[in-house]
Amino acid sequence: MGGVTDSSRRPLAVFDLDNTLADTAHRQRFLEGRPRDWDAFFAAAPQDPPIPEGVALAVASAEECEVVYLTGRPERCRADTLDWLAAHGLPQGRVHMRRDHDRRPARRTKLEILRRLARNREVRVLVDDDELVCADAAQAGFTVVRARWSAPSAELRTAQERDGRT
Repeated sequence: MGGVTDSSRRPLAVFDLDNTLADTAHRQRFLEGRPRDWDAFFAAAPQDPPIPEGVALAVASAEECEVVYLTGRPERCRADTLDWLAAHGLPQGRVHMRRDHDRRPARRTKLEILRRLARNREVRVLVDDDELVCADAAQAGFTVVRARWSAPSAELRTAQERDGRT
């Protein structure tokens, strides 16, 4: 995690979206069939209800930190994602998304971005529901809060790790 940090700037609190801030349960059905219906899965994201525990933690974190969002959602979902964050009163912050055709596992893409952020800023915490992302981030020296406030989804886990989709 090394590198020079700018101590005059607020530390970063990095939040995942799906199943950390946004409840994806209503759209899991699009991942259950074969082939998976990715277009429908992401098209339904604007209807995700917020997860109160995650939203409260993001709002509280904004008191001391700059909030940054780190999601495996593809870049093509940016407008919907920004609208969703604003509609649910989440702190403004940069949103880091997966390139549209990047299919690497979430733990690789997210750790890459965390390391890039940590080059010149303190990353105070990562909040994410994905156990593999959390384990790799903790092993790399980041402080991690595992979001355990929504039901785990085997389909979403496969999407994150094997399909490189979210």
